[in-house]
Amino acid sequence: MDPTVPLLEVQNLKQYFTVEKGQTFKAVDSISFSIQPGETLGLVGESGSGKTTTGRSILQLNTPTDGDILYKGMAVNRLSRKN
Repeated sequence: MDPTVPLLEVQNLKQYFTVEKGQTFKAVDSISFSIQPGETLGLVGESGSGKTTTGRSILQLNTPTDGDILYKGMAVNRLSRKN
């Protein structure tokens, strides 16, 4: 693995949900970070700030509204379920 390529990179991740009456709730709005091999990242914030939603998007449990999630340089959120 190329040591210059981050292990995980989140680029401008957005996770929006439609709530009652067609309104949009912005759970995560343009978050970006990268983690190099051997690094540890702590994601902290107030209750309701989007920590769990960010994790669920990285794990592909939620389909992101926009942005990219790259694992070893590959955009995993753009892969089809067949890959």
